[in-house]
Amino acid sequence: MRAPEEKLLIAGPVGMIDVIMERPDAPRGIALIAHPHPIGGGANTNKVAYTLARTFVALGYAAFRPNFRSVGASEGEHDEGRGETDDLLAVLDEAKRRCGDLPVALAGFSFGAYCQSRVAKRLADAGHPAQRLVLVGTAAGFVEGARHYDTEAVPHDTIVIHGSADTTVPLANVFDWARPLDLPVVVVPGADHFFHRRLHLIRDIVIRAWRH
Repeated sequence: MRAPEEKLLIAGPVGMIDVIMERPDAPRGIALIAHPHPIGGGANTNKVAYTLARTFVALGYAAFRPNFRSVGASEGEHDEGRGETDDLLAVLDEAKRRCGDLPVALAGFSFGAYCQSRVAKRLADAGHPAQRLVLVGTAAGFVEGARHYDTEAVPHDTIVIHGSADTTVPLANVFDWARPLDLPVVVVPGADHFFHRRLHLIRDIVIRAWRH
């Protein structure tokens, strides 16, 4: 399934949110994609975020990729995940307005995965849980040069993908987060944080898991 990229500006809590939308005809769901940390140059054009969006479009979902605050045309200032969570929820509201009240998949990379764990908790607390999550290179625990991430608990069917050679978020951090949750982690041997030359494996893992 294919869908052209459209640029949107969506009203958020502190200003406009810069979003890339890819909406196939008659989508079966909505996929909200969150990019890595803005301080490290993260944006909605990041290759992992792009790969996640294209994967969900291939599965028949309408994919929405917002830029976090201060990135691209998104207004506001970086808020360590708090305001970013509010912004993701605002984009989801607009996505539902455009596409209907469809099942919601949440996907995020690095800092974006951390934010999506917060979005999932908010949706569950409101009685409208997400259909499923995909978290790649999840920011958890102490991350060098950044901060300590208290990543939220997520459902047992969450697809957690991490590289064995990730030096930005050590694999041990993700194991420490996942262990008390009885949460499986799919480890890609030799993959670094940005999955250089292994982006196709993210797509393959998600598509296989989604179809079973």
